[in-house]
Amino acid sequence: MIRALYTASTGMNAQELNVSTISNNIANVNSGGFKKSRAEFQDLLYQNLRLVGTLSPNGNQIPTGMQMGMGTVAAGIAKIFIQGDFTQTQNQLDMAISGRGFFQIAFPDGTIGYTRAGSMKLNNAGQIVTTDGLPLEPAITIPANALTISIDSQGSIAVTQPGATAPVVVGVLQTATFQNRAGLQAIGNNAFKETDASGPPTVGGPGTDERGTIQQGYIELSNVQVVEEMVNLISAQRAYETNSRTVQTADEMLQTANNMKR
Repeated sequence: MIRALYTASTGMNAQELNVSTISNNIANVNSGGFKKSRAEFQDLLYQNLRLVGTLSPNGNQIPTGMQMGMGTVAAGIAKIFIQGDFTQTQNQLDMAISGRGFFQIAFPDGTIGYTRAGSMKLNNAGQIVTTDGLPLEPAITIPANALTISIDSQGSIAVTQPGATAPVVVGVLQTATFQNRAGLQAIGNNAFKETDASGPPTVGGPGTDERGTIQQGYIELSNVQVVEEMVNLISAQRAYETNSRTVQTADEMLQTANNMKR
């Protein structure tokens, strides 16, 4: 009965983490480029009350053992990098990557981050930056007298200027891919940083080596499916309730045993 209390408590802790993960997914349903997370669990150690293959008193081999599980524990929270839907914005600086690539962004400390959120703006120096003011890497500057901005699928950015007979290319986007995207570290603001688990980035022009192509005038939406998350939330709630009832049942059994008189 004591074992049942602790085992059920691990189930409650696991479902609490599961609900927190689902809640974060639902909260970011409108965050551009957001990638949902999934809590993953595994069973704990087992107590061998009887080993598999043990011989019975009459010398026969018992085909099954007797192992008592100790509950469950969180194994990790994995990011799911399924591509989200695209929505058209008509903003000539907005971009979406159709494929596995990431935009590169430069942080103030000189390090490089990676994002799928392509809602871009211009800062006071004419650089293309994210909504947080972080410039693309490599930096691309739009001339102040640019009339229009065009971005092709290969990431080439061209502008038309007064008196010019043809568009002028002012820069080319560089996108990055990783061997293990799930190993990237989420740091907030729809940005990621590389880790030893993700491996180093493979950087190059869009349209090559699975880095994806650029869609101008679109942004990628969150890949969270609200109906799916609600189903997962209900399932987690029911599992939590079941584990809590197991705790109550084990407690009642202990009370019964304690109230027994000789």
